[in-house]
Amino acid sequence: MDNENLENNEEALDNIIILNDEEGKEVKFEFLDLVELDNEEYIILLPAEEAEDENEGEVVILKIEDSEDSDEESYVSVDDEEILNKVFEIFKEKFKDEFDFVDGDED
Repeated sequence: MDNENLENNEEALDNIIILNDEEGKEVKFEFLDLVELDNEEYIILLPAEEAEDENEGEVVILKIEDSEDSDEESYVSVDDEEILNKVFEIFKEKFKDEFDFVDGDED
């Protein structure tokens, strides 16, 4: 592999975050952005492995919480639909020229 391909591969790996799902399985996500809303931080992720279902291309939004026991961050799901929508709107505005966003109401 030449140096250019190696560097591109390393850059791609820098954006990969591995999280554990509810069943303890490792799931890879591509980091897209960090959004701040009302003094809280939210991470925007895209599943790295293409999903073969109707959710393909959907981002995952998680709230970042600092762990009191260590220096690590933890990511918590967001149940508040209003917060999810606000965070996603901020993300869409920042990246409107880089991504083609599809309205979720379309078939």
